[in-house]
Amino acid sequence: MAKKVKTVIKLVLEAGKANPAPPIGPVLGQHGVAIMEFCKAYNERTKDRMGEVIPALVTIYEDRSFDFVLKKAPVADFIKKALKIDKGSGTAGRQNVKQTLSDEQVTAIAKEKMEDFNTTDIEAAKKIVAGTARSMGVTVQ
Repeated sequence: MAKKVKTVIKLVLEAGKANPAPPIGPVLGQHGVAIMEFCKAYNERTKDRMGEVIPALVTIYEDRSFDFVLKKAPVADFIKKALKIDKGSGTAGRQNVKQTLSDEQVTAIAKEKMEDFNTTDIEAAKKIVAGTARSMGVTVQ
């Protein structure tokens, strides 16, 4: 018989740097999960991607066991990496970053992130990427 799912939590953490301090400790602790067990498992599975931000979808069962699925980095991180910038504009719309995202870069990011999007259409995925870029103050060609 399958285990009963108690809840599903999405955590956005830096690869290989999970520890029991907030936000992880309180979020998992309230559901009775062994926090250090999660931290060790997450760090082990993400150690080869150090420096990246990797979301994890944690499924917690009623017997307090858990499993988790790693997702791709957020679209904003892909854009920052493609343009080699540290951050987007703090006032997007009024003040833009001096960088432009080409159509090839938008397509590459959309293809890379496709499995995490709620679409299978590449054009819709490109619109999602372009929207994120605009909200960061990045011009899209």
